[in-house]
Amino acid sequence: MTTPEGIGVFVGLDVGKGEHHAHALTPAGKTAFDKRLPNSEAKLREVFTKLAAKHGTVLLVVDQPASIGALPLAVARDTGCQVAYLPGLTMRRIADLYPGEAKTDARDAQVIADAARTMPHTLRDLAPDDETTAALQLIVGHDDDLAAEATRFRNRLRGLLTQIHPGLERVLGPRLDHPAVLRLLEQFGSPAALRKAGRRQLINLARSKAPRMAERLVSDIFTALDEQTVVVPGTDAAAIVLPNLAASLRTTLEQRRAVEHEITTLLEAHPLHKVLTSMPGIGVRTGARILIDVGDGSAFASAAHLAAYAGLAPATRNSGSSIRGEQPSRRGNKQLKRAFFLAAFASLSHPPSRTYYDKKIKQGKRHGQALLCLARRRADVLFAMLRDGTLYQPPTPSTA
Repeated sequence: MTTPEGIGVFVGLDVGKGEHHAHALTPAGKTAFDKRLPNSEAKLREVFTKLAAKHGTVLLVVDQPASIGALPLAVARDTGCQVAYLPGLTMRRIADLYPGEAKTDARDAQVIADAARTMPHTLRDLAPDDETTAALQLIVGHDDDLAAEATRFRNRLRGLLTQIHPGLERVLGPRLDHPAVLRLLEQFGSPAALRKAGRRQLINLARSKAPRMAERLVSDIFTALDEQTVVVPGTDAAAIVLPNLAASLRTTLEQRRAVEHEITTLLEAHPLHKVLTSMPGIGVRTGARILIDVGDGSAFASAAHLAAYAGLAPATRNSGSSIRGEQPSRRGNKQLKRAFFLAAFASLSHPPSRTYYDKKIKQGKRHGQALLCLARRRADVLFAMLRDGTLYQPPTPSTA
């Protein structure tokens, strides 16, 4: 971000849950304000209005634009202030340039304000979110939490099954997301209970959720049960825990499906929905994440800036004669980077994407490196689509 001319005062705000610390600097570096502010609209509006009346245009810079930083930004925009965002990691690195090792709210606010005054290139624009994007941000964040919970339940289930009956885990572990498997584990949560239920009862129970695979699934279960005759200590206790974990995983997956429906509804209502989803590999969740973090792409000067922000641009390592080469960047927006990776992986069934991936594999790159190259290339294409407002068009043979 390039700070516009005419800023009368730079306000650095170290946001907090109950109160914030504000430090204001004039363009000459003179302190104009340095106090704690309660997280209330009335007080924030009063301070922003007084600073604007005395110094002119106010630029408010925060280190956390979401959650606890949302109200100050909304009030600042409503009072006519300009707003910007200084990423927390950047702020911490800039703070190391200042004398002292103290970590206080007052010092952080002063660092933010001085960085805005002297290093405007470190700031990022904060365009006001429309209602759809704001709602998507909340719901996608909830979906991320549910995904983490589902992963935790899966890992716990597979761990317990491996402990008491490895053969059964090899059959059920890869299928834990299937409703039929979860229903069997909820009702018969131990090897002994599964065996006692018998083939016919298990098939009838699984058939309502998996008509085609019920018989094969039950056959695989009994084959695994016949492979182990000893009872591992702790099996009885696991029989109590396994049904509860299976029920929790089923509930979490059902919640994710309901949340996915809400995300789909919101995403389809956004003008950029067709542009994003026209690219092969971009689905509901990845499209929502890209929309939240990238928007219409206007915040990025070029495709290279977008790739750097997402952590897709390779970092050059060159020191002396022993360290040379390029490595994947460890910086960037990790959630956005993951979305690009997932979309790239999903696009491997798309012939042009698969061709590019195979080309990188033939060049000696490993799977992860080839995916990174594909994700980087797709980020370039997506940037051009957002910039021009055009749908995805497969490359012509001459272009390829």
